[in-house]
Amino acid sequence: MPFIGEVEYHFVSDGVYWSDGGGVFGLVPKVVWEKKLPPDALNRVPLALNCLLLKTQGKTILVDTGLGNKLSDRAAETFGLTRSNGGLLDSLSRLGLTPADIDIVINTHLHADHCGGNTYLDSETGQLTPTFPKAEYWIQRRELADASYPNERTRATYFADNFVPLQQSEQLKIISGDTEILGGLKAVITRGHTRAHQSILIESQGEWGFYTADLAVLGYHFERTAWVSAFDLEPLEQIESKRRWQQWAAQTGATILFGHDTERPAAHLHRDGRHFKLEALKG
Repeated sequence: MPFIGEVEYHFVSDGVYWSDGGGVFGLVPKVVWEKKLPPDALNRVPLALNCLLLKTQGKTILVDTGLGNKLSDRAAETFGLTRSNGGLLDSLSRLGLTPADIDIVINTHLHADHCGGNTYLDSETGQLTPTFPKAEYWIQRRELADASYPNERTRATYFADNFVPLQQSEQLKIISGDTEILGGLKAVITRGHTRAHQSILIESQGEWGFYTADLAVLGYHFERTAWVSAFDLEPLEQIESKRRWQQWAAQTGATILFGHDTERPAAHLHRDGRHFKLEALKG
């Protein structure tokens, strides 16, 4: 099993969905990005739903919850969602875990592909119910505000069903800015994709890890500051956030963990002349 220092980590998959390549790569010309990641006949590229499970100091922590099981058939078809090995709960089960074993859920932000699994529709009661009954759900205050009052740009990805039931069950823990979760585990603001997007910083026994979430949709975006997706609400802020964490990652040799990359979900970043290059971790 993989470790960063004494912190055990696992990717727990909620499947793979397909997104328009022009959205994923923004202003990067297709003739350039398709050499890296060839699209399908509908100009879509695959995005993994790589949620992150952490075990440290007697706690079991889940970072992001994927799309979940509330999607209509039409929505699932629109996403091109595939789950050849089942969804998030199946992935947890393969690690011997049930929803009741999760102590903390951290949402990096409240876009539907990162928090849809926060809740489920109980078939017996017909009520939306927190998926992880004993967990605290940690969400940035500003992100919650933006999700609660979406605008024309964001209302297609912020859905109250993914967070309001947590308020009603009093499982929501609202945080503001960079926040220590446990010793050596910290949520850090990486503004750009949203105003209060957060990534997860891990430090243990002199080793470092960093879960980017949508600071970098794919490894290609982390190698190149100028490659910004069309989904990033503040592209110039995104570039500055990436610049900071690129340099840090190369200096520390941190294990970089990506939420959507199907090819290089875990990698190290190093300088290659004036540029940066990722080297995927084996296994």
